[in-house]
Amino acid sequence: MGAVFRGGVPNVAVCTRVCFECVSSGRDVPMNPGGGRMVTMYSDSRLANEGANVIATAWNDFSDRFSIVTRRARHRFLAADWQAIAADHVERLDLYSSFVTRAEADIRTLLGERLGARDVWIGMRAVYSGLVNVRPDWELAETFYNSITRRIFDTVGVDPRIEFVSSDYPDRAPGPVGRLVTSYRGENVVEALRAVMEDVGLDGACSNLEIDLKGASLRLLERADQMGATTIDSIEVLPTVFFRGSGAYVVGQMTAAGKSTPIALALLHPDGGVRIDAVMTTENELSILFSFTRSYFHVAIDHPHEVVAYLHGLMPRKRRAELFISLGFNKHGKTELFRMLMQHLDSSDDRFEMAAGVPGLVMVVFTLPGFDVVFKVIRDRFGAPKQITRDRVMNRYRLVFRHDRAGRLVDAQEYEHLSFAADRFDPELLDQLLDACARTVVRDGDTVHIAHAYVERRVTPLDLYVQRYRGAAAEAAIVDYGQAIKDLAASGIFPGDMLLKNFGVTRHGRVVFYDYDELTTLDECTFRKLPMSDDPYDDMAAEPWFSVGPGDVFPEEFETFLGLSGRLGDVFRSHHSDIFEASAWREWQQRVSEGDRLEVFPYTRRQRLVTT
Repeated sequence: MGAVFRGGVPNVAVCTRVCFECVSSGRDVPMNPGGGRMVTMYSDSRLANEGANVIATAWNDFSDRFSIVTRRARHRFLAADWQAIAADHVERLDLYSSFVTRAEADIRTLLGERLGARDVWIGMRAVYSGLVNVRPDWELAETFYNSITRRIFDTVGVDPRIEFVSSDYPDRAPGPVGRLVTSYRGENVVEALRAVMEDVGLDGACSNLEIDLKGASLRLLERADQMGATTIDSIEVLPTVFFRGSGAYVVGQMTAAGKSTPIALALLHPDGGVRIDAVMTTENELSILFSFTRSYFHVAIDHPHEVVAYLHGLMPRKRRAELFISLGFNKHGKTELFRMLMQHLDSSDDRFEMAAGVPGLVMVVFTLPGFDVVFKVIRDRFGAPKQITRDRVMNRYRLVFRHDRAGRLVDAQEYEHLSFAADRFDPELLDQLLDACARTVVRDGDTVHIAHAYVERRVTPLDLYVQRYRGAAAEAAIVDYGQAIKDLAASGIFPGDMLLKNFGVTRHGRVVFYDYDELTTLDECTFRKLPMSDDPYDDMAAEPWFSVGPGDVFPEEFETFLGLSGRLGDVFRSHHSDIFEASAWREWQQRVSEGDRLEVFPYTRRQRLVTT
């Protein structure tokens, strides 16, 4: 009768008479008339082999689909189809969970009543490791496997027998850099850049290529002069373009006077054709391009390990985990980050402690002094005046994950079932977690289990920053704070609670937002001007004398709530007084609703080329 296939997985089932010959020979056994399967007839090794192949096939299918969506970015960019790019961004974010869910269902069907048999899973892990070893994306494939085991077992902590706590091939070195990058030599920088544009396939789409090449070459020569050189020895780039939003980027490095510096060409596609809009020439500038406040790139690469290793060489202060995440491999980036966290705990005496800043009403936030991330755990109950639910908070984080972060929203990685030694917690912090987050945090002897947490890069809270750095630094931060609010509005986001304590400052001095419980989209808001009353007692009343809807927002009140006074208040008003006007918010709201979203690019006006 042959095997019955359902969802791509062979239904290894029973017939009305199961004979030893069928089972021992490994032949698929037909379904019995009533359906159902008797996988108990299979040996552990046979089930392990079948299961490993099911997951490996699922990974292959996911990888193919991920690649298809990613590679569409080139066509979208050349067609200036920004709506399609935004749709592809969301589609690709949803792929991973979809394929893990499908693989999980197939495994449950295959294993049936032996789903929890750890001996089967130990064998399955070994077989799977052998299957993915030959792939250039083996690390990512291992993480995919872990995603399924943790769903099946709802694992608290980690189990190295059935999941990849570390890669089975940690010392596997990247291939030769020469096969990864393309190098260009010669004293004529314009011709070298022309060859770059030809090789990445964008030269024919440029509207003013000669002008752009000259402007870019001058910018590179300026950088060479800063390095003490009069000429550029060589330029090398990754031969694939990094697409994100309405921008495209060619990334590599140049060498002058025996020294190297990262470079990136930023390209836009306005009406009329592609233009080189800006040139980045330092590690910090490239780091901002790959920031944790940006959406993920769509970049067609076959060897992620090698590309990440190359990028890490350009930006050594940026973790491999962040680079994997920025390339769209966010699940594996999470895995890398967790491994680094565990290595840090093993090699230090650091203890978790309360994060700096005003304690939140929705989250308990803690950190490790020597590891620059914060852990955010949702409280069981929210203090007044918060009137939101736990589900609403988690929904806001999902919104940020899928939305354009505009360089202003900190990326949050969601973790489940974390376990740490109790003595690694400051006693006061542990008491607060066990009291305020009892639904999520449990102590079992010497171990603390955290069922759910968000992990973000640590930044300096803005309220603390302006206290610590007075004068010009504080004023610059306040100006950028107002710009951050406007950038979020331009991307369709209203931050909600705009107090300084909910914003932070990165090591590059950029102001970002990280408190999402009251964040919403502009289309959910009704921006109103405060009504005027003839009765002077109305303004002194504890409750508004006029009706207020659930989505009503009164920007005139922001000035009072922000608490900016003195010089900082004057600076903010001089640059951003329109933030206090309902008409300005309605204008931003209308532009977003009409699809006119102003993209916030990861470079400054100074880095842009003067091309007219």
